[in-house]
Amino acid sequence: MANVIVIGAQWGDEGKGKITDLLSRSADVVVRYQGGVNAGHTIVVKGQTFKLHLIPSGILYPNTECIIGCGTVIDPEVLLKELEQIKELGVSTNNLLISETAHVTMPYHRLIDQATEERRGSHKIGTTGRGIGPTYADKSERTGIRMLDLMDKDGLTEQLEWIINYKNVILEKLYNIPPLNPQEVIEKYLEYAERLRPYVVDTSVKIYDAVRRRRNILFEGAQGTLLDLDHGTYPYVTSSNPVAGGACVGTGLGPTIVDRVIGVSKAYTTRVGEGPFPTEICGELGDLLCDRGAEFGTTTGRRRRCGWFDAVIGRYAVRINGMDCLAITKLDVLDELEEIKVCVAYEIDGEPCDHFPRSSRRFARCKPIYKTLPGWGVSTSHCRSLEDLPRQALDYLKFLAELMEVPIAIVSLGASRDQTIIVEDPIHGPKRALLHVDGTSTSLLSA
Repeated sequence: MANVIVIGAQWGDEGKGKITDLLSRSADVVVRYQGGVNAGHTIVVKGQTFKLHLIPSGILYPNTECIIGCGTVIDPEVLLKELEQIKELGVSTNNLLISETAHVTMPYHRLIDQATEERRGSHKIGTTGRGIGPTYADKSERTGIRMLDLMDKDGLTEQLEWIINYKNVILEKLYNIPPLNPQEVIEKYLEYAERLRPYVVDTSVKIYDAVRRRRNILFEGAQGTLLDLDHGTYPYVTSSNPVAGGACVGTGLGPTIVDRVIGVSKAYTTRVGEGPFPTEICGELGDLLCDRGAEFGTTTGRRRRCGWFDAVIGRYAVRINGMDCLAITKLDVLDELEEIKVCVAYEIDGEPCDHFPRSSRRFARCKPIYKTLPGWGVSTSHCRSLEDLPRQALDYLKFLAELMEVPIAIVSLGASRDQTIIVEDPIHGPKRALLHVDGTSTSLLSA
């Protein structure tokens, strides 16, 4: 039995969906613990593409129980569309459960989110405009609507009548937006409630029962470490906690049940939206990485900014999350490059720095210090074992593992499930996985 957390070690979009999908085959339960429809996972199975926003990646395995935990925020309209799309692709949703205490994204959340971002002007933070931040804000302000409230017709009506009237004042007076009709919103969300009612339960009980029965549980977050509300590049962050610690809060379980934390990093770095990005590559090379990596957001379709691998934020993610091992994705995107750079430290105002600075203003002044490695110049998308990889690719992976000070357990070389090298099973393998090549001196070990 193993309880494993999968987290993003960069700014999100690291390929967590594929890695979670791969690990789900060994999991009995997969739990999504934070975020909302501002996140997205793209999974390719036998040439068929699945784009998930709220539903855990494990849904593609019929015997895996999938849970949307209390730390997520749910847009019922989007979730229902996603359920229909999944069903149309021949995937059953009978194994899905939704936390009754997860908060609900309402129409006024989306309107306020979009209007606020527009008002920010040059200070915009790059929100998706899906209402996630305002939903979490209402949760903290204790004016939120939870899934269990959605199931209570009289209680929901009473709550929404005064909340919508209150929000309408903000919409009209502050943003010059036409007011919402409370009755129309109430009727629409009561309809959503009836369609979602079969899925809504106290998921903390279900998860704890799985722990007691010694079942394998996989916890998946959205976004990445550097977008964490408390530990990311604030204010250019999301409104929840994607870090490993967020899994406990977002599910209702204590930290003692966690056995392992797996970090996911691309072989380079990407970022979507606003905010400092020291290793960003502009021009033709950045466009090449974007095109080869299909770097467009699953949720918004926005083009991602591309840059070299940043080991400074990588080491920070290892420390913040207590990572045991890494999955490196999209190694194949680098196949055509003659040389590859890795940021090993920063220079700030003429002084060297090997730690992630917490001030965004200071972070914006960081200049990367690079180590240049030779590329391999051949395709790796067909490789299915470490022995198949070119020597330069192995050296690159070894260098990343040494810099990050954690071993690499998985290497992904494309979008499909089979385009993967499993070095050690992160769930059933040893606590400290090793990346090695039998019969050679190449070895990737943790420090």
